[in-house]
Amino acid sequence: MSRRAGLDKPTVVAAAAALVNREGVAALSLKRLAEELGVQTPSLYNHVAGLPGLERELALLGVQRLGDVLTAAVIGKSGAVAVAALLDAYRSFVTANPGLAAYTVRPAAIDAPDDVERIQAETRIVHVAVAVVASFGLTGDDAIHAVRALRSVAHGFATLEAASGFGIPLDLDESFRRLATMVITGLTQQAVDQGVGGE
Repeated sequence: MSRRAGLDKPTVVAAAAALVNREGVAALSLKRLAEELGVQTPSLYNHVAGLPGLERELALLGVQRLGDVLTAAVIGKSGAVAVAALLDAYRSFVTANPGLAAYTVRPAAIDAPDDVERIQAETRIVHVAVAVVASFGLTGDDAIHAVRALRSVAHGFATLEAASGFGIPLDLDESFRRLATMVITGLTQQAVDQGVGGE
């Protein structure tokens, strides 16, 4: 089967990302994506290795974009300012890309331990977050525990927000600001408790 002119893997993956962001991951199928692109379903196999291959591409795109967003947010910052910027950037990414963000949850080390490209993209995100908590003097296992806390806070809040999970009509930005303050206070106290100081 010949390839449709102008259709390539980036176009296919971008259309899939738009679909899952708009309608959720359950909406994704090769048939539905082909309809979105105006092609026959078999045409997609010229660009992705079926649905599993497409989902792999979405996971890679998700972690690459998240890495770009987080890196840009924290560059040149440290301490409380860096943490707040990291959390804000993570929240913004998830609320703008709820479907794509869903593909970033499970690490390649679990689902695809041989996927070097994905693992490198995920490692980049970890390094960015570790550098942020390092400005509080946290290193090694302490840094990883702190990074997990940051991820849980930002991803959890943003996922609830994207799903309209907060029903009480109260300012979400203020709620998130207070949550960030609690996290920063906790990181500062952890550094003090361990005698490593912090900003």
